Amino acid sequence: MSQGLDDWKEQGRAFLKSDRWEEWRTGPTDRKEKIAPPALEKPAPQDASIIALPDPKASSLGQLSLFEAILQRQTHRQYSSNVSTLEELSFLLWSTQGVHEIFRDGTALRKTVPSGGARHPFETYLYIDAVHSLQPGLYRYLSIKHQLARLDVSSDLGARIDAGINNQKRGAGVVFVWTAIPYRTEWCYAFLSAKLIALDAGHVCQNLYLAATAIGGGVCAIDAYDQLKIDAAIGVDGNDEFTVYCATFGKI
Repeated sequence: MSQGLDDWKEQGRAFLKSDRWEEWRTGPTDRKEKIAPPALEKPAPQDASIIALPDPKASSLGQLSLFEAILQRQTHRQYSSNVSTLEELSFLLWSTQGVHEIFRDGTALRKTVPSGGARHPFETYLYIDAVHSLQPGLYRYLSIKHQLARLDVSSDLGARIDAGINNQKRGAGVVFVWTAIPYRTEWCYAFLSAKLIALDAGHVCQNLYLAATAIGGGVCAIDAYDQLKIDAAIGVDGNDEFTVYCATFGKI
């Protein structure tokens, strides 16, 4: 193996290891320095249309047993032309980033997925193409109030999103784009944050797979996206907030 690849291997494997916790315990962090924590969630833009979502706890969806959902879970890269309901979308969003509780004097969240230190660094953006009662366009999930903020309904947005995920939309009714706001985790975990954020992303997408399976839908996780194109399409700066994972969802 060439020297360049050896260096890459060493750096990549170091990232995966858990060998710096003592350094973190004894070192400084913004939390230890009593610096105010970042906001738990980005506020909706003032000009965004806010859409209330059906209460997922009152839903009759997702009656498939957990055993059956795990047994049937698989990746789907092609979807039917059937349109999802707002109730189904609500269930998927709650399953992946729904809020149970705000605690620690309003500085931490308990959600439907785990996150290191309850920091939950993600925002959920959605390109919606086929959901009843929703205009095609870009939305963001406001998890604390279980709402959607409609951000952009430009006619070329679907093409830009598809280009951003390297033309892997393939008839999906919804494209999920999860961004990280790293400082939410860095505030507490400093140099350990990158690994924790990567682990947290896996929890979110696996819940999407299982929730989609439970309602007769399919999912394809996408990590081979074009970073610059997808960040530009959803309107994030690529530094303090950037895409870390994508997935398509559709009826099968």
